[in-house]
Amino acid sequence: MIAGYSASYYMKKPYLSVIIPAYNEAKRLPLTLIDVNKHLSKADFDYEIIVVDNNSKDATREVAERFTHLLKNTKVIECTIQGKGAAVRAGMLAAKGEHRMFMDADNSVSVDRGISALKYFKEGYGVVIGSRDVGGAKNDQPWYRQIAGNIGNLIIQILLLPGLWDTQCPMKIFSAEAAEKVFPKMKIDKWGFDVEVLALAKKFGYKIKEVPAIFINDPNSKVKASAYIKTFLEVFKIRLWLWFGKY
Repeated sequence: MIAGYSASYYMKKPYLSVIIPAYNEAKRLPLTLIDVNKHLSKADFDYEIIVVDNNSKDATREVAERFTHLLKNTKVIECTIQGKGAAVRAGMLAAKGEHRMFMDADNSVSVDRGISALKYFKEGYGVVIGSRDVGGAKNDQPWYRQIAGNIGNLIIQILLLPGLWDTQCPMKIFSAEAAEKVFPKMKIDKWGFDVEVLALAKKFGYKIKEVPAIFINDPNSKVKASAYIKTFLEVFKIRLWLWFGKY
């Protein structure tokens, strides 16, 4: 049995699963888990928290395992394929929730934004995503990152997802049906996976809702400039794969 779970829990389907991919996040993860649990424990539905350790070289796994004894319905799984996309895929497919949200270990967008966005699934949406570029959003990223993101978004809109203003915001929620349809089809294990899963959701006919996010920038962010270039290259790959029926 997985630490933090009782036999009775396995018989209960949570309403929301929260997936947190983690690579060398031993320092940032504790406060994030405490905040996530604080918001979820006030909710009137069942939930689970899944930390996906992605070959961390620090004490991420050990830290996360300690929290399985402290926080309700928290577990840790391992993804040996390197890359955030691979870790998110592992978590989304291991999850049992009727709705499945993934977020970053630095808590840049708090889980409470996801909780408030669950109402849109009742309106027929299959995917709800946070956005730093719609009315009501707040984004304290440095200006150069915002410019790079906006340029990238224009390319993504032209090639794949017209009308979506922020595909890279680290808060996305899928219905269980959409998650189980989209994530097994993923080909990208690293940064471009956000675009890929949204392009696949669109291909499979799921409505996507963009909601304002409050994004708190971490000055110690691990995203390097090279990640933007790699993402753009992966966007072109996705466009080609869709054209040639590779999905």
